[in-house]
Amino acid sequence: MSTLEIDVGDLRPRGVEFTASELVVTLADGRRIATPIDWYPRLKNASAEQRSRFELMPMGIHWPAIDEDLGVLAMLKGRS
Repeated sequence: MSTLEIDVGDLRPRGVEFTASELVVTLADGRRIATPIDWYPRLKNASAEQRSRFELMPMGIHWPAIDEDLGVLAMLKGRS
């Protein structure tokens, strides 16, 4: 039996933005992942100032003020 390998590309986050209903993460290879902000109650309830203060990690994003961590792979899989 063989295993199918899929090249997922460069999953490092490069940018973060919010719309009225979504969290949008831009990856290093240019792809953009949009997920519903409702999936992330801490981010949904955070102030614009708290949302704007994030740290890009090798495979995710961290918001220190609200102690929230999101992994890019989980976002791609549709998990909150």
